[in-house]
Amino acid sequence: MAENDSLALFLASAVDAAKKAGQLIRKGFYEIKHVEHKGQVDLVTETDKACEELIFNHLKQLYPTHKFIGEETTAACGVTELTDDPTWIADPLDGTTNFVHGFPFVCVSIGLTIGKIPTVGVVHNPIIDELFTGIRGGGAFLNKKPIKVSTQSELVKSLLATEAGTKRDNLTVDATTGRLNSLLSSCSVEQVRSLRMTGSCALNLCGIACGRLDLFYELGFGGPWDVAGGAVIVTEAGGSVYDPSGKDFDITSQRVAASNPLLKDAFVKALQESE
Repeated sequence: MAENDSLALFLASAVDAAKKAGQLIRKGFYEIKHVEHKGQVDLVTETDKACEELIFNHLKQLYPTHKFIGEETTAACGVTELTDDPTWIADPLDGTTNFVHGFPFVCVSIGLTIGKIPTVGVVHNPIIDELFTGIRGGGAFLNKKPIKVSTQSELVKSLLATEAGTKRDNLTVDATTGRLNSLLSSCSVEQVRSLRMTGSCALNLCGIACGRLDLFYELGFGGPWDVAGGAVIVTEAGGSVYDPSGKDFDITSQRVAASNPLLKDAFVKALQESE
């Protein structure tokens, strides 16, 4: 089977899994949630766990030789090393806090890495019925229609997304708010137009991919499951995914920035100056 055919088959399998998990999320969204705490403000529900089990059972039946990394199994069993083998990386419910509060920015994120490179990506928001997909070398799509990143070239006219994260120690909070203060109001750092916090790393990446957002960065997020699906979608939409320092993106680093190529250099400079 040709590589492109294989990737298309992998994508179709991931879409099927995401839609099945999406049905669970949509059902649970309107019901009373049973919430557990993984940290002070980091939440998990029975829907997170059920969706991850569904996704991996579906994919393991189809691809028993592939490897699998999931947010909830990692939390329960420890970190699984990412290798060059085909590896499915899933966040069964990105935006759990949104889910608990009934805020409709939630999604299933499924990515496939081959040689540690994000190669297939699916991000599905079942509440507002949006399905983002991408295959390396095959373009990016929203509900089967091609998408492209924005053409904005000025930071001051750009919409930025980021997240506050789940750590609440004074050092982390001060660093986070200080960086935002610089990006929004500092005379010494080039400013952005405005800021959004949607509560979902995967959907922020997809916002970059379809041009709704111009800039995104996040530091210290949960793990590769937050970015594995969205990274390939951004890249295939003509965008750039990189470390906030400007170095190459490392899917395991818990650091990500994304933008269109026109904004990258200015954005990296602004981030460095905001430290």
